[in-house]
Amino acid sequence: MLRDDGMSYGDYVEQLTFLLFLKMADERTQPPYRQKSIVPAAYAWPTLVARDGDELFDHYRHVLEALGQQKGTLGLIFGKAQNKFQDPAKLRRVIVDLIDKENWSALGVDVKGDAYEGLLEKNAQDLKSGAGQYFTPRALIQAMVDCIAPKPNEYVCDPACGTGGFLFTAYSYVIAHHPNLTREQKQHLREDAFTGVELVQATARVCAMNLLLHGIGSETSVPVQVADALASDPGERYDVVLANPPFGKKSSTLIVGEDGRTTTEKEIIERDDFWATTSNKQLNFVQHIKTLLDIHGRAAVVVPDNVLFEGGAGETIRRKLLHECEVHTLLRLPTGLFYAQGVKANVLFFDKKPASETPWTKTLWIYDLRTNQHFTLKTDPLKREDLDEFVACYHPANRHARTPTWSTDTPEGRWRAYSYDELIARDKASLDIFWLRDDSLAESDNLPAPEVIAQEIVDDLEAALEQFRLIATDL
Repeated sequence: MLRDDGMSYGDYVEQLTFLLFLKMADERTQPPYRQKSIVPAAYAWPTLVARDGDELFDHYRHVLEALGQQKGTLGLIFGKAQNKFQDPAKLRRVIVDLIDKENWSALGVDVKGDAYEGLLEKNAQDLKSGAGQYFTPRALIQAMVDCIAPKPNEYVCDPACGTGGFLFTAYSYVIAHHPNLTREQKQHLREDAFTGVELVQATARVCAMNLLLHGIGSETSVPVQVADALASDPGERYDVVLANPPFGKKSSTLIVGEDGRTTTEKEIIERDDFWATTSNKQLNFVQHIKTLLDIHGRAAVVVPDNVLFEGGAGETIRRKLLHECEVHTLLRLPTGLFYAQGVKANVLFFDKKPASETPWTKTLWIYDLRTNQHFTLKTDPLKREDLDEFVACYHPANRHARTPTWSTDTPEGRWRAYSYDELIARDKASLDIFWLRDDSLAESDNLPAPEVIAQEIVDDLEAALEQFRLIATDL
């Protein structure tokens, strides 16, 4: 119905978010809840249902504008909101026929949460919308959460939360694995356990709604902040950090001079809690996540290949990470998982430890899901069962009971361990390690798509340029 009104999928999701929030806020004022509404009466759901035609159109625009100026949850949901409907009759149909008929608060979390997730996935597939960069494949999220195994009383953070996939999956995991939660534990999960930080207002709004529909937060308090996570140390510490920070090589700002000429200035982030100063956003996120973790806290973070091999600040950060944290697992991901073309990524798992003179990392276990694996976003997407062997190898119940599948007798094994001494002796302490023979390289028919090869060349050249810059600054 909304697509007929000339809307993109992103607009479609956004308008539904505004209307659903108003309807659910109104439902909470009815029996059995009888809660005080945070939406001022002049802008509440009944004022939309009671209007028609141009009067409805004008009022809806006024509602969005007024609520966007409020603080707290209302400001988060409605900040900079705009009416994207072209036709008052279509707006009326959505309000009366689609949303008003249903008691959304009474619907099961899985029903409404899954429905909204389905919309977000469709929006991510609309490449023109650019929404794919905020969407991590749900099969990968589930496997990462299954490995980290969050517990009922823990605090969980995603400092680049996108549409909230890690947060609600962690919530669902705790609910599913701990059926006898106390009332206090349920309240903790709903109100305190989860924190998301998102740079983009429109994405944070969708994340807030996604969490609400999955049972996290309330109409008066949603655990999502609109902020630049890398700007400073927020002070809070967490038991678990799960993240897929945005891809994109460097942080930069476009400067327009008085003469109209534009130049690009790199954003070098300098923080006392960071091991190294760099404009590489992903390296900065790794450092930021280390800061966010409580002692013995656990992290699982998606990182592009350059984090594993880049010299200069990259080498410094890897050596520090291996020494000060227990970096115990690396999952090499296949290409074709993300909406950014040609991205080569990995999941790095590490635990923060107390200060020590001896390195905390003893053994890094690597699972190669990349070599001779082929996935695509639409025709052959990654499924949770594709990660079953990895999760079994990871051995969440007892990491110290792991056994390799690789040996000299089984050279096709994908699960292999490397000692700290082996890692630290490698050039630049590179963690970009592989041992399986890539069959596709022997057959020209199986070469990656041209745009993937082009992106790899760009990445390699940028890494080389970074090296030249470092050499130049030392001269």
